[in-house]
Amino acid sequence: MKMMTFSLTTKMKKMNKRASRTALLLAVATLMVPGALCITVGTPSLLAQSTQKDRTVDGKVVNKTEAILPGSVVYLKDTKSLSVKTYICDEEGKYHFGALSQNTDYELWATSNGVKSNTKSISSFDSKSSYYFVLTVSGK
Repeated sequence: MKMMTFSLTTKMKKMNKRASRTALLLAVATLMVPGALCITVGTPSLLAQSTQKDRTVDGKVVNKTEAILPGSVVYLKDTKSLSVKTYICDEEGKYHFGALSQNTDYELWATSNGVKSNTKSISSFDSKSSYYFVLTVSGK
């Protein structure tokens, strides 16, 4: 009887080893396939992100007689997050915003001595990578 028990135990151990190997192979295969799919699916979007250029916005602020307005404040609003960046114009009335996302809509305006210019819009559907706006602040 002992011999039969030993023989049965040995067979069970072999079956457990096979089952463990099979389970391990299935686990590895399961992990590899989704990883391969992620790489395949993820690669085009990563390439698209790396080839997209950031946008820049430059310009100057003037009054209605086209005289430059140094020290004017230019506002750039991200219409999705509602965050606002500001730039204080240099002595030539110029401003610059860089590293702007292609996938975001923006609004741009200036103020000088409490008076606001008209608002300019930049659409995410516009493929241009650089913009130049002359913002006119008209006195009341």
